[in-house]
Amino acid sequence: MQPIYDSIGSTYCATRRADPGIARELARLVGVKDASCFLDVACGTGNYTCALADFGGHWFGVDVSEVMLKQAAAEDPGIRWTLASADNLPFQDRSFDGATCCLAIHHFPELASAFREVWRVLDNGRFILFTALPDQMCEYWLSHYFPEMMRRSAQKMPSRQNTVAALQSVGFVVEDLIPFHVSDQLQDLFLYSGKQRPEAYLDPTVRANISSFALLCTDEELNEGLRALQADLNSGTFDSVVKPYSSSDGDYAYVVARK
Repeated sequence: MQPIYDSIGSTYCATRRADPGIARELARLVGVKDASCFLDVACGTGNYTCALADFGGHWFGVDVSEVMLKQAAAEDPGIRWTLASADNLPFQDRSFDGATCCLAIHHFPELASAFREVWRVLDNGRFILFTALPDQMCEYWLSHYFPEMMRRSAQKMPSRQNTVAALQSVGFVVEDLIPFHVSDQLQDLFLYSGKQRPEAYLDPTVRANISSFALLCTDEELNEGLRALQADLNSGTFDSVVKPYSSSDGDYAYVVARK
């Protein structure tokens, strides 16, 4: 089967840039050191791999999409980019001092098999996931305008319990889950990046690089949702519509696991 991002990844870099704040936190949590080696799993176009490499260390990126890896290699030929799936990593045991995976675990066919491979190729170190959790997604105001898309998206996203259980089942110790709150300064335009900038969703280029819109939203729901969103923005009722949607648990989360 063709990887998802071979079909939607050709314009990915137009809106999916590494957010400096997220990259900084990933680097801190994974413990970047100049002499150490790190793996970015499901790296896509390498936007975060490249940003993390700026903090130090020797970085490797692996992904199943040839289309995205070609973009990654053009961005930084000094990083080793490898075409492979997360559940079949072409590296020797204990090759890396840490690993990251950013906004990708919902594309893994099976969590434990991918996590087991990361465990195998890690020496001693942390595996840092940046992901959305279904309970967080239920509080996205996008559900008001695109209810079926969001239902499908939340259904596809591994739950907090399943993610932790899968990590623990292969030997990881889950040290922390740190909430992340979207701000209006966010530079990576992923699913809920328009939380405080709703007009972003009216841009077809932004939507094209968000897998939920590209793959899980019907034309009928998309057109009706965009019409309603535009109408609420024009009338000034948008703020009252989205006011009930809020969560103290954050919009996304860093999952910190250690071998």
